[in-house]
Amino acid sequence: MPSKRRSTKRPYGQPHPELDVDRVRGGLGAQRQRGPRGEDYWVAIPRPSDKTYTCPACGKDVPGTQEHIVAWAADGLFGADAAGQDRRHWHRACWQTFGRTHG
Repeated sequence: MPSKRRSTKRPYGQPHPELDVDRVRGGLGAQRQRGPRGEDYWVAIPRPSDKTYTCPACGKDVPGTQEHIVAWAADGLFGADAAGQDRRHWHRACWQTFGRTHG
C-alpha cells in the first residue's frame, strides 16, 4: 500500500531555495554579538534537529539534538545573504573561547 506522506525532498537537479536571512535571524531569535577581533556576528540557539554538524573550532561532531550555537558574520564580504549561508554550528564552549585563546 503506497504511503500517503508527501515527500518534502527537493527534486533532483532543482536549485536550492534562496535563503531568507531575515527569517533565519528572526526565527532563531538571533542576537548581534561582538567577535574576538571586533567583527559582529549573529548568534542564535537553533531548534533541535536530526542533523549532525561539524564544529569549526574543534572539528568534532555537534549533534543537532545537543544545545549549541549557530553563528554567522553580520557583515559578510559578499553581503548579508552570503554571510547567512556561511553560518556554522559551534559547541557552546568552543564559541565562547573562539579567538580568545592564544596558541
